[in-house]
Amino acid sequence: MPRQRLTAPAYALLLAASLLCAAPQAQAADLAAAFAAAQQHDRSYAAERAAHDTAQPRRDQAAALWRPGVQFQATAGLGSSETDTRGAQFGAPGLGTSQGVDFSTSVNGGASTRWALQASQPLYNPQRRAQQRQLHTAAEVAERSWQVAGQQLAQRVAQAWFGLALSRESLAVLDAQLGAVQRISQEAQDRYDLGDAPVTATHEARARLALLRAQRLAAQNEVAVKERVLTDLTGLPVAALEAHAPAQVATDTTPLPAWQAEAEAHNLQLALQQLAVDNAQAAADRLRAGSSASVDLVAQVGQERIHGSGDYGSARNKATNALVGVQLTVPLWTGGMQTAREREALALLEKERATLDALREQVARDVNTAWLQLATGAERVRALAEALAASSERLAATRLGQEVGDRTLLDVLSAENDQAAARLQLTQARTEWLLARLQLATLSGRPGETALQALSAAMTDSGK
Repeated sequence: MPRQRLTAPAYALLLAASLLCAAPQAQAADLAAAFAAAQQHDRSYAAERAAHDTAQPRRDQAAALWRPGVQFQATAGLGSSETDTRGAQFGAPGLGTSQGVDFSTSVNGGASTRWALQASQPLYNPQRRAQQRQLHTAAEVAERSWQVAGQQLAQRVAQAWFGLALSRESLAVLDAQLGAVQRISQEAQDRYDLGDAPVTATHEARARLALLRAQRLAAQNEVAVKERVLTDLTGLPVAALEAHAPAQVATDTTPLPAWQAEAEAHNLQLALQQLAVDNAQAAADRLRAGSSASVDLVAQVGQERIHGSGDYGSARNKATNALVGVQLTVPLWTGGMQTAREREALALLEKERATLDALREQVARDVNTAWLQLATGAERVRALAEALAASSERLAATRLGQEVGDRTLLDVLSAENDQAAARLQLTQARTEWLLARLQLATLSGRPGETALQALSAAMTDSGK
């Protein structure tokens, strides 16, 4: 009998080794598939996709600001017209020519038609130039926001994925504990029946068994909740969510200054805020240009007709005009509105600049925090791996000690609990290390898909 119990250390070492074994491709493929599914299914990502589609139309609007514009107008209705001409020269066949002729026409409530065709080409317009810059900036914001949405989706998928993996790992540990305590409880009962153990041993085993069953129910609920989160995010069925806790993580030796430099140059949130500054500058320039002169090349042709009866009988009038030239527009006075709007725009510009400075400091702090988690996380993983191995050896020795009478059943139950806690702490530390690495990749401006690929390459999983 004791000789059979000596196999416990080997079993414990086998359990610890199973946590260090890897199936490298399964985790990468599953995580990549979850991200690809989320790109097609997630509602908030779909909203960002629609917002991204506004980029090209805004560029088209910017280009159209400096193209010719053509406008046609036509009007028909009832109208009245009175004309009075003095000192005109009048001539008619057979009547000769007369000087200083006066004549009048009158139409009351007659049929009136009017049409006009106008074309214009901006030549110089500072306000349009600033508006064009705003539209280009808005298009760039849509592009950058789309990239940020990809990063955020990758983070949400990874967090949901590893959240499910941890909850499943916790349930697996509880199942293993439950099986072990059930065997211990049965052994305690058998030994009590034989008079070889006190009744307190059976009570202790039953109490621990009841506690583990309650914990297992809570763990099952947690798994169901995490599965729902990942299913809602990806649209994948639960059976397809093969999320497993990572069994190993690769080290990262990139120094902090390198991460900080990359984040300063490529962080997407910083890029978005810089665009906000550019847009505020363009808005201020546009308002300032509102008091500047503008020059347009214009061409227009039109005709106006009216006929009917008036004070002098029936009459018909027709006027045709055409023009090609340059139009100068100079704003003179807006009642102070223009000046007030300029001051407002300049204040908003300063606000965006201050926000950029604050965000730059925040990104630097976030990079430092994530890097520290990465650096200390690797040491923490190694320490917890050693703790797991030690707790497994302690469990095996305690079981053996119980067989020979040196350890109590309570000692065995305590060792079982410590070994399970060490296993979960190690898995959680590995997961936190991976999420810190993903956070660093996000802060440095790497696309979501690229960051997840690097994450997959840095780990293996404990699944099948």
